[in-house]
Amino acid sequence: MLKKEFPFVILAIFLTGIGGTFQYGLGISGVTSPSSYIKEFVNQTCMQRYDVYLEQWQLSLIWSFIVSVFAIGGLLGSILVVPCLSKIGRRNCLLLNNFVAITGGLLLILSRKASSFEMLMVGRFLDGINAGVGLSAHTLYITECTPKMLQGMVGVTIATSIAFGRFIGQLLGLSEFLGNEANWPWLLGFNAFTALLQLVTLPFLPESPKFLLLNRGDQEGCQRALMTFWGNKDHGAEVEEIVKEKAVLQNMRSRSVLELFREKSIRWQLATVCVTYSSLQLSGINAVYFYSHDVFRTAGIDEDKIHYASLGMGVCEMLSSLLCFMIIQNVGKKVLLVTGYAAMVVILTLLTITLYVQRFISWMSYCSMVLIFALLFTFSAGPAGVIAPLSSLLFTQEFKASATAVCCTINWLGLFIVGMIFPVLVENLESFCFLIFLLLSFGCGMFVYFNVPEMRNKTPLEIAVDFEVMHGKWRRSNGENMEEKPPKASNVCGTKL
Repeated sequence: MLKKEFPFVILAIFLTGIGGTFQYGLGISGVTSPSSYIKEFVNQTCMQRYDVYLEQWQLSLIWSFIVSVFAIGGLLGSILVVPCLSKIGRRNCLLLNNFVAITGGLLLILSRKASSFEMLMVGRFLDGINAGVGLSAHTLYITECTPKMLQGMVGVTIATSIAFGRFIGQLLGLSEFLGNEANWPWLLGFNAFTALLQLVTLPFLPESPKFLLLNRGDQEGCQRALMTFWGNKDHGAEVEEIVKEKAVLQNMRSRSVLELFREKSIRWQLATVCVTYSSLQLSGINAVYFYSHDVFRTAGIDEDKIHYASLGMGVCEMLSSLLCFMIIQNVGKKVLLVTGYAAMVVILTLLTITLYVQRFISWMSYCSMVLIFALLFTFSAGPAGVIAPLSSLLFTQEFKASATAVCCTINWLGLFIVGMIFPVLVENLESFCFLIFLLLSFGCGMFVYFNVPEMRNKTPLEIAVDFEVMHGKWRRSNGENMEEKPPKASNVCGTKL
């Protein structure tokens, strides 16, 4: 149905993804394979310039900064994107963001020729800014261009684009392609080519219909955009919802991040995205990517074959994202979240046991391998696909840009924290290093089960009413005096008529 009735939505999924969350996945996985070549390049550069041979700790410090500066740039991009999304629009934000990626990619490609590892740092920093902006802009644009009945399915494609970016980074990182001594700068700068692709193709798509009507008041432009994305059929119900939201939000400006935290009527929506977005990093998925090499090595896989096993993880993540795409409309977002977290708790428990036992039973390492793939599959088929578009589904237009920026900031901080503490956890806790992720996944699952209503095929205003009804009942059961009648949509989300 999606392909036949909404061909331009399909086109938008590809064009926004390739220059959006794809860049995030590529930035995470693309730097892993050439690590030894980069360290050697840094050492050679210092020898040529300063006649100094770096000690191991100095080399590790420079390498760690080259890797982690990507997260610092991503955090900055998440902050900078807030005013851009509200002022210049979602599509234009993506278009301008491509110039950042192209500049960063060129610095990475030319770094070896210029004998400058500083160019690697600046290039990775710019790539991080690009990824931080792309996460927010891509999410808002694609969800606002999609009919409500398809938003769940299309929202999953945001996580699928990340998985595809990771997979391409792993694939190009093979020694047969760009993961060798001669071509590693091209691997690091590959994102410049995907940015160039989006830069020349995205202008053929219109701006987000919701942005045109709600932010600019351009009803004519909104109608043209709707005809492009949704076709010539009658989409009166969807248009009416946008108009209704405009009526509710008229004379309302885009709210800042500080105002988002101060608004009491959306505190449960804000708590929901904070908890769930924290779980994207703190559930141990990126830690599993890190630890998988040791597990594969322990399982007896040849050193030169470990990259292919990791590539299989990328394939597994993509396939599970596609599964989530197919079932989310029938199963529902809350069900996928709760069952996903529950399954992850079970798998992390078993993984902890097998990692401990494999020191006594050699074949147990193969069980650890299977569990790593199972954890990746469960996370990608459930929480990952649901969480990615949550900020645009739970908040009305006035809070949407700020909420998306907060979510992306949490994601980048989580990535930085995991990158910093996981090696310490492995060193001190060894096989029990996943226990902290197990507890966090359990806590996230319990929070969603007790505090979040089902969100399938609902607008932000309708979801806000469900939140108010759910927690109104809780307050009534604790003796607070509240009206039995559910509130109207116009009285929630920080809006009063």
